[in-house]
Amino acid sequence: MTTDIPLDNPGSHTTVLAATPKGAAICRRIARRQLTTWGLNSTHTEPFYSALLIVAELAANATTHGRLPGRGFELHLSLTTSTRRGTTLRIEISDPRGDRLPVLPTVHLPNAQSGRGLTLIDALCDRWGTIPRHPNAKTVWAELDLAPTPDSPDAA
Repeated sequence: MTTDIPLDNPGSHTTVLAATPKGAAICRRIARRQLTTWGLNSTHTEPFYSALLIVAELAANATTHGRLPGRGFELHLSLTTSTRRGTTLRIEISDPRGDRLPVLPTVHLPNAQSGRGLTLIDALCDRWGTIPRHPNAKTVWAELDLAPTPDSPDAA
């Protein structure tokens, strides 16, 4: 189950996916395609690759910890511009498990097989958090501030 939701905003993209490992893989491909369409792969290469890692971690968390039988998860990407921050890439992954909020670990066991995803997200993005979503769901979001490019009007 993959559904692209067309929006009138060309700086926004939403897709609903199955909460399976295949759905997470499709999520990563869709994010790469959309970020490339926006040109981030050539204008903002470091945030481009950071965003791909963030999407991969959030999609893996949604399919592992946020999964409910018969319910999918949603990817939402958006580019916004404000006078305060300039251009910001916002990544949102929503899943149906509002009762399981992500918590940044304070201790990492050296031989642990999991538990580093949120630490990675915290290191790669400028801000992240969660938003409750009705009914009993949640959205985990991360934002990356994009530096002005040399040819943009904000670069001066």
